[in-house]
Amino acid sequence: MGALTPIGNNLDDFWQSLVNGVSGAAPITKFDTSKFKTKFACELKNFDPLDFIPKAEARKYDLFTQYALIAVEEAIKNSNINFDILNKNRIGVIWGSGNGGIGTFQQQVTEFVQGDGTPRFNPFFIPKMIVDIASGIISIRYGLRGINFTTVSACATSNTAIIDAFNYIRWGKADMIITGGSEAPITESSVGGFNASKALSTLNEIPQIASRPFDINRDGFVMGEGAGAIILEDLESAKKRGATIIAEIVGGGMAADAYHLTSTHPEGEGAYLGMLAALKDAYIPAEYIDYLNAHATSTPSGDMSEMKAVERVFGRQSKLNISATKSMTGHLLGAAGAVEAITCIKAIQNNVVPPTINAVDIEPEFKDSFNLTLGSAQKRQINYAMSNTFGFGGHIATTIFKKYSE
Repeated sequence: MGALTPIGNNLDDFWQSLVNGVSGAAPITKFDTSKFKTKFACELKNFDPLDFIPKAEARKYDLFTQYALIAVEEAIKNSNINFDILNKNRIGVIWGSGNGGIGTFQQQVTEFVQGDGTPRFNPFFIPKMIVDIASGIISIRYGLRGINFTTVSACATSNTAIIDAFNYIRWGKADMIITGGSEAPITESSVGGFNASKALSTLNEIPQIASRPFDINRDGFVMGEGAGAIILEDLESAKKRGATIIAEIVGGGMAADAYHLTSTHPEGEGAYLGMLAALKDAYIPAEYIDYLNAHATSTPSGDMSEMKAVERVFGRQSKLNISATKSMTGHLLGAAGAVEAITCIKAIQNNVVPPTINAVDIEPEFKDSFNLTLGSAQKRQINYAMSNTFGFGGHIATTIFKKYSE
């Protein structure tokens, strides 16, 4: 695995920040926010892509691709993979991004509009902008000639990518697939657009507590940026090369709310169906799940609908631990699923549930019904963990991970 997040620029730092309840929210530094309703986000900290990618190469890539390459490189190093002794025709890349090169698109179009009408576009404009380019560049960098494409399902994107990678390996179409997602959405157009749809928090005075899932005072999500990379491999392939297996993916479920352009179904119908599909795929009953990483973005309607779905699947007063780690990372949009899948896997590895921070006044309907892991991490045995992601358009994707044993 590899992680590049607002609370840690590598896997270990990310996990330590999660366990310690660190908020990544702070005033935006990427542009002047004086005329914007929301003036903060979860940006990467103390980060320069040129520390990882040569300048001549970096100029060809939008930030979302740079983030992808950095997270993938960490995942490969952590996996001790030598591609030169493997069959590269059987190794693929399925990557996800919701917005792709939105920063590049904004910059190039702005320069054109402000100019004299002459179309002086950068020759890298299109390849920097298109959403599939990250998966292509990852395959080019490592010479991987297997399955290669990009998924887009808004904020369910990288969970969808993980499920696709899981399925292609199960179908015998690949031995190994690099998967995950990246997003670089902290731009004027993206923040302004989400403000217009009234999706973002405007708690500008105290941004570090603005992302507060399940709290009755929540007023919207906090935008984040970064990437998460996971390398999935067929069990026999992993054993043959002596890989250190850190967890097993056992289920993936997808569904649709079929309800509204941006709002979730008020009763969580799609979320309910997605979780059921993932459980069925994993051949396990709901009570096997020890930890649920909730989508829980801190929007008024979204959190409620998800918890209604959770109640339908798991019941109340179950042994399930739930946490909303977007309270710390913010919402990484298309990269959220990958980062939260990594969270689930680290939780399984360490038998620790990361906390939900900032939630003080819990919705009365759910206050005493669920263990929301409020305030601080909790130690417990975790054999199975589930991760929910939902996207604009009604997209639902749920993954299930399991502690690996022979």
